[in-house]
Formats: sequence, structure tokens, C-alpha cells
Amino acid sequence: MSNTRLFQGSITALITPMDQYGEINFEELRHLVEYHIKSGTDAIVSVGTTGESATLSIDENVKTILKTVEFADGRIPVIAGTGANATSEAITMTKLLAGSGVAGCLSVVPYYNKPTQEGMYQHFKAIAESTDLPQILYNVPGRTGCDMLPETVARLAKISNIVGIKEATGDVSRVAKIRELAGEDFIFLSGDDPTGLESMKLGGHGVISVTNNIAAADMAKMCQFALAGKFDEAEEINQRLMALHTDLFVESNPIPVKWAAYKLGLISNPSLRLPLTTLSEQAQPKVIAALKHANLL
Repeated sequence: MSNTRLFQGSITALITPMDQYGEINFEELRHLVEYHIKSGTDAIVSVGTTGESATLSIDENVKTILKTVEFADGRIPVIAGTGANATSEAITMTKLLAGSGVAGCLSVVPYYNKPTQEGMYQHFKAIAESTDLPQILYNVPGRTGCDMLPETVARLAKISNIVGIKEATGDVSRVAKIRELAGEDFIFLSGDDPTGLESMKLGGHGVISVTNNIAAADMAKMCQFALAGKFDEAEEINQRLMALHTDLFVESNPIPVKWAAYKLGLISNPSLRLPLTTLSEQAQPKVIAALKHANLL
């Protein structure tokens, strides 16, 4: 199967379920994997931003990814979140997953230390050269404090196992620019739910989605329609989900989506690791309204 076929459509940025003490609940993780397989989700990102990678230890990161692969049992591709702001740590994480059965890795632009474009290029080049696993770049300036420009993406696209990008700027003009510079075979995945469908209309291959955690079947159908060029049908679903696309970010992700998953009975506890805290009482009605608008409540 080509990388484009493997990494397209509705991909969930999976939450990491936890108990009231902040310990990972692997039994509920198993249930979430089954939910996505039954709902038609195309792939799972395990331990990305939405999976609270920043507050899990390397051991916990790797164990959660390996458990996700085990539970998926070859029925759905699992993409491992392996990003770090230290290149050496990202390489360590990537190497620990060699031969694990992951379909590829999602690696975020280094956060906090704000590298230059050349620093970003060297960072991702070093990671790619340390592994045979396909690498998907992840650009999310709102979290990292710096923006990887399309010209840098194009340089990285020349490295054989750097196969695509999750672009979370919400700037849909990036689709055409990256396709022009990196080639149409380079996978473009939106990391911004509100503009995900628009990016697919312009040639994007899919969405790595937060909304997908709680509206998996709808997101799968929307992306199927979009990939088939049936944009009117896709738009109908997208409009119903638009309040979720926006209001699941009423507080820092994954605070709202974990609370929504709890309200829908997908997880038994909305717990997060500090410094993240449970959705505030004043924000809860907004998420409830979005769930109702999406016909989920």
C-alpha cells in the first residue's frame, strides 16, 4: 500500500484515557481503538498533542503506542507521536519503535526553543536518517512558537522517508504552496478541524482530527465524500460538526475533547495530567451545545 493510501482520510488525534489519579487506563484505550475501527476511522495517531505527549514520560509514550498497536492488531494503521524539542530525544523515541508495527511517525516542530528554518531542517533530517519508518512533519505554530515555512517543507520532502505534513496553521493557501513546492505525491494532512474540509477541496489528503475522537463515524463519512469529490455531501456533515470543530478549543486541547468523550460515555473519567485541568464549569455549556448541534447528545 502506498503512503498516500496509508495516510489519508479521517485520522484521529487520539486522547489518552486516564484514571482519577492521572494513570493511563489501558482497558479504556482498548475500547477507544475498537470504537475507531467500528466507526470507519482511517488511522490513529497515538500520543500526539491530543494524547498529552508533553506530560507522559518516554516510557509511558512508548508503552501507550505499543499498546495501541497491539489493540489495533493490524486492522488500522497506527502513527506514533515521536516529536520532541530535543533532536536527540526525538531520535531516541523513534528508535524505540523500530519493528513495533507502527505505520509511521508524526514529529512536531521543536517547541519552546524556537529554531531557525535551518535548525528545523537539520532536526527533521537527523530524525529521518536515524530510521526507516515513514515520517510525517507536524507544523503547529500556535503551540510551538515558530512556523515551518513551505520552502523548508520542500527541502525536507526530498528526503525519501519524509512523506508528508500535518499542517495546523489553518491557512488553506498552504495546501497549494506545499503541493507546488514539495510535489503532489507529498501527503498534505490538515491539523485544523475548522478548515480541514477546505484543505481537502484544494487537494489535501485528509485531516488529523480532534473532533474525530467523539464524532468518528461522521468524520469518516465526511472525508470519504471529500476524497471522492462529493463536496456537497461532505459540506452537509461538516456544517453539523462546525461548532465542535471550534468549541473543542474553547480551552486548551485536549481539555474540552476529553470532557466531551466523558459526557458521551467513551471514557469514564475526564482526567488530565497537570498543568492541564478539567474543563471549567463556565465552558461546559458551550461544549454541550456543540454536542447537541452535532446530534451526539
